[in-house]
Amino acid sequence: MMKPYIYDSLDSALISELRKDGRATISYLAGQLNVSRATVQNRLDRLLVSGAILGFTVRVHEELERETIKAIMMIEVTGQSTSQVIKKLRGIPELVKLHTTNGAWDLVAEIHTSSLAAFDGILRKVREVDGILNSETSVLLSSL
Repeated sequence: MMKPYIYDSLDSALISELRKDGRATISYLAGQLNVSRATVQNRLDRLLVSGAILGFTVRVHEELERETIKAIMMIEVTGQSTSQVIKKLRGIPELVKLHTTNGAWDLVAEIHTSSLAAFDGILRKVREVDGILNSETSVLLSSL
């Protein structure tokens, strides 16, 4: 079980720097934040252990993802099955983001696939999840 951890302005600044460059060195981060390397390492360790930082990821340049099929799927869940549905959807790697929401739709998923065939397969896979009543998907044509 993770310990609750409420972070302060230094932790917020550290997270902000890591969002810019998740591979930044401890020395670089210490310089940007005007603190010692030990302070950065201790804060980073605490953020990781507490679950405030769940991991590090790669942001790919838009030109390299030009052929990626991207879409938004709105999902309606039956009854009290939202937690079970979320657990199953998190196991689908092509769902790069999953949000709860209010209104007509219970969940919003961002989908990234490499081809239309893969996209079709993901739609089928999501719609087969027990507890999903309805969905609506829109392909993202361009980003402005």
